[in-house]
Amino acid sequence: MKTSPSKTAIFLLTALSFFAFFIFGGTDNLKGPTLPALIAELNLDYGSSGNIFLGVYIGFLVASLLAGVFADRFGLKVVFVSAGVILALGVGGYSFFNTPFLLSLSLFVVGFGMGGLELGATAVIVNLYHRQKGLYLNLLSVMHGLGSALAPIFVGYLLTAGFSWRVAYRWDLLFIALFFAASLALRFPQAEEKNSLDFRAVSKVAFKHSLPLYYAIILFYVSAEIGLSSWMVVYLKEMRGMSEAASANFLALFFGLIMLGRFIGGFLVRSVGYLRAISVAIFFAAASLSIGIFTQATFFIPLTGLFLSIIFPTLAAAVSDAEHKNTNTILGVAFAFSSFGGMVGPWLTAWTSNFFGLQAGFILLLFFAVLTFSLVFILEQKSRRENLVAQNN
Repeated sequence: MKTSPSKTAIFLLTALSFFAFFIFGGTDNLKGPTLPALIAELNLDYGSSGNIFLGVYIGFLVASLLAGVFADRFGLKVVFVSAGVILALGVGGYSFFNTPFLLSLSLFVVGFGMGGLELGATAVIVNLYHRQKGLYLNLLSVMHGLGSALAPIFVGYLLTAGFSWRVAYRWDLLFIALFFAASLALRFPQAEEKNSLDFRAVSKVAFKHSLPLYYAIILFYVSAEIGLSSWMVVYLKEMRGMSEAASANFLALFFGLIMLGRFIGGFLVRSVGYLRAISVAIFFAAASLSIGIFTQATFFIPLTGLFLSIIFPTLAAAVSDAEHKNTNTILGVAFAFSSFGGMVGPWLTAWTSNFFGLQAGFILLLFFAVLTFSLVFILEQKSRRENLVAQNN
């Protein structure tokens, strides 16, 4: 940076980043509680509705790859302002269109905007809080959890009051407009020099050493979390006989526990260690989900959110520590794998449920969680060996 930002600038940029994640969480998790109403309105099966959801994660994947390189070359202000415009266009389209193709296209645009929000806000926090980024990334994700928790409650209220599911998306445009105005008004810290990295060099920069293993962990973890949040309302309604409003409240509880876990866990992960914290968290998440699926203790399904809570922001902190050059680009690739997982999880859950039933779809999500734990264990052992070699040398 040419100059260190003032305390006021740091506060305002941090607040804007937190607000970005609030919008990100709220927008992303409007789709789950509105899914039953969408299926009923358009007379869709599980597989077809899963195809519509593919759009948001394809858009997120593309944005993640582009946003990191653009942030390194043109600055974070460009990413923030562009994300606000693109997100507004996508949300507006999704709230009006009626055909599966146009709805999926709108979600592609929504995903593109959300990819910019996540990359931009994370990069701001990483740049502002070098020593405490694990803590602040978890606190940042608390805001994602808050938006995610409030979205199902808001949707449930609107549906109970007789409003269309589309109204929830139109309300979202107000928050996006506020974010866009704030992004235009604030001054972002400038890099010391423009990064000359081009797209052809991304593979050389972003796939060194243990980074591919980190990306695989992110992919399978996000497959489990997003698949669970996207289909929980439908699962609870169809398999456990809960009402639409009660199912939406359970989803809100899921995100509320994610928010609580990130708030508490943010103060613990640094002392425990990134990989150890992730390993313990995913173990208990898999155990909780198992109990919820295979017994009648339905409460354990949303309780899984408490254990999932710290995993993604802690992974982001660990990835940013793994390599210290071209951090925005590396984070962008990590988020691209995240978006691919977000695409694969709900889509495979949809088609597995379509052919074999919703119970089988949720068992698939449990498999993703177990696979995540296995990969974290491998990475942890690899890191220990590398540290021992470094100490002996």
